[in-house]
Amino acid sequence: MTVRKFLLAFLAVSAPALVSVHAAAPNPGTAKQASPAPAGSAAPGPDTPEALILNDNASNGVAAVVNDSIISDYDLRQRVSLFLATTGVRANAENLKGITRQILTQLETERIQVLEAQRKNITVGSAEVDRAINNILQDNHLTMEQVKKLLANAKVDMATFRSQIAAQLAWTKTVQSEYADKVTITPEAIDAQLKRVTAGADKPHYRVAEIFQAVDSPEQDPQVQKTMQGLLDQIRAGAPFDAIARQFSQNPTAAAGGDLGVVQDGQLVPELNAALEKMHTGEVNGPIKASGGYYLLFLRQRIEPAGTKVPDPAEQPANADPNVMPLARVLLPIGPKPAKALLENAYKAAVVLREHIAGCDTLQQMVSRMKGAMYFNLGKMQLSSLSPEIRNAISKAPPGQSTVPFQSAAGVELIVRCDKAAPKIEVFKMPTKDDVEEQLYQEQMAVFARRYLRDLRRVANVETAEQRGLRNAKSSSASIR
Repeated sequence: MTVRKFLLAFLAVSAPALVSVHAAAPNPGTAKQASPAPAGSAAPGPDTPEALILNDNASNGVAAVVNDSIISDYDLRQRVSLFLATTGVRANAENLKGITRQILTQLETERIQVLEAQRKNITVGSAEVDRAINNILQDNHLTMEQVKKLLANAKVDMATFRSQIAAQLAWTKTVQSEYADKVTITPEAIDAQLKRVTAGADKPHYRVAEIFQAVDSPEQDPQVQKTMQGLLDQIRAGAPFDAIARQFSQNPTAAAGGDLGVVQDGQLVPELNAALEKMHTGEVNGPIKASGGYYLLFLRQRIEPAGTKVPDPAEQPANADPNVMPLARVLLPIGPKPAKALLENAYKAAVVLREHIAGCDTLQQMVSRMKGAMYFNLGKMQLSSLSPEIRNAISKAPPGQSTVPFQSAAGVELIVRCDKAAPKIEVFKMPTKDDVEEQLYQEQMAVFARRYLRDLRRVANVETAEQRGLRNAKSSSASIR
């Protein structure tokens, strides 16, 4: 598992270098100096969005106030940097404002949740965080040094990373504290659900993930729809769905990257079910208006009805000509003898790109967003015409994936296989009673959590710096008149 994928998984259980949720995010006046960029890395130009995010001399004023609790510009910059570091989204002048606005909205929601946790005297201890970290590190054979290095390169304080984790844990504890004793899953309810599942075993099922944002009043509808469209655009540009879900989804499934598990055809509300019926495995659809807000759906896998015969791989038709394969080429043109720093940066960019490649359908669009990168459709290539080294690299890449980056006389390159693997066929299997009980519990808690957050937002006093500026301007104008 890569460090970035580890970070995405880490955000699912996450919580602050805070001993409790009462602690504040680090202030730029007291936080440690950010680690210097590694030797050979190029600093962002003074006018780039990256430079604006990372600029230690940028405004350290107030980005928003939530019930008298301040979200500083520093907090916001740190979280934008964390988002970019963990998703691989490339900031530019066109999308940075939208990303910043989305993250500020999420910070406001998060602050509402943390303040409610404080009101209920709920804390998240550092020992809880450390245990979660150690478990994930062990499961994924990673070291803390790898994680720290990625964050340091993005100039993200570890406390910022842990703060987001703590807020998620605190909110989960708060919802459980408020509603756990109100959720009752009776044996009769489990048996009834099992009967429904059994009756629907001959229907398709879907392994699906969601991103949800609520519309609490009609006036919010256009802005929420616009926000969700922006999230969809980021996902289609290469941002991982689970990372976006953890950052922005308002359902409890956010902690698991939006994962809803397996749902039966007809189980979701009609608007969502109708969308699922038309989707293909790997597709993202939305924004879909339903159940109090807007959804994005990600179909991870379509599951065929019980009893479906799965073809034996040995019976599948062999490739007519195994020496021919459709390929694409991605080039970062830095010449045959680049400076060490330029070569290192090109390799880093190629590694990030490789992590987001999933076939050639959107590859050209993805490469077009990388300044200076070049895309070539090689068509069907005779593998015998390629060098032994490239043939060997291609043989190690699965269908739809890329070779590892390599240096050529033209620069740093990737060769991408444009063939597609035979579709994986999964057949439905009956869940256990424990599985059904857990699903029913999560469904009820999701309803309670949405209602809880909706009620908190309705009474919250939230004001952004932009809104405060407009209010002050109107006040000044009125006093002049």
